[in-house]
Amino acid sequence: MSDNLPVTVDVLTAAQRVAIARHPGRPGVAQIIDALFTDFFEQRGDLSSTDDPSIMGGIALFHGRPVTVLGNRKGSDIEERVACNFGMASPEGYRKAQRIMRAAEKFGRPIFTFVDTSGAYPGMEAEEHGQGEAIARSIELMSSLTVPVICVICGEGGSGGALALAVGNRVIMLENAVYSVLSPEGFASILWKDSSRADEACEVMKLTADDLLELGVIDGIIPEPAGGAHENPAALFQILDTQLSRELETLSKMSPTALVNDRYRKFRAMGATAVKRGRI
Repeated sequence: MSDNLPVTVDVLTAAQRVAIARHPGRPGVAQIIDALFTDFFEQRGDLSSTDDPSIMGGIALFHGRPVTVLGNRKGSDIEERVACNFGMASPEGYRKAQRIMRAAEKFGRPIFTFVDTSGAYPGMEAEEHGQGEAIARSIELMSSLTVPVICVICGEGGSGGALALAVGNRVIMLENAVYSVLSPEGFASILWKDSSRADEACEVMKLTADDLLELGVIDGIIPEPAGGAHENPAALFQILDTQLSRELETLSKMSPTALVNDRYRKFRAMGATAVKRGRI
């Protein structure tokens, strides 16, 4: 997945990639939708309680084809970031995503998800409203969808909050995105009782795109412009558009049953590579 996009020359450490993934200027789901899709119609609310703006989703056209688009929205300025809870979704957000995905299933629309969250919101109110159940329902639903599902880890992919939007036939990562069971700071605090060792944790956790491709967790890597996606979003959008078109074309040739089975086999096989190599 290179297609002549200029990539970073220097080899970056895992900690440096985490910093780039968290860069406030990094293109988010709103910018990606605006660049790659047309006629976007945003859907709001979970049909039960309220609307969670940290999940953005709706119907759009991708090269003239009706699709469903979903993603974590962090916001582009401080006011929007606060309103979107810095991309940390509540149970209502995941239930909104489920509603949108069920509609996609009903009308046979392929689904694209763009993951960028440090994790689901861990507050008491979220737990009281069923955070764990909402995430589990999302994973269950995505596992059974009979339409093509393509997931892109475009920034931070943190814990179950990310996995709730990342059960796809294809899971690809931007070069400087990260995907892990929890934040490096949380990992260091739990394992070593010292959050200041977060940089060390980044290396241990194997959270970079290269690590995860080697372990069979993702299917491919999208190169970024030198310095990160925020340095030249237009160049990134061009190659991302090309790759998503290729993936959709391939998956569209598969039957509904084959799509479900393909997704099942993919996730059942995760970890097999690491076991064979004695990594775990």
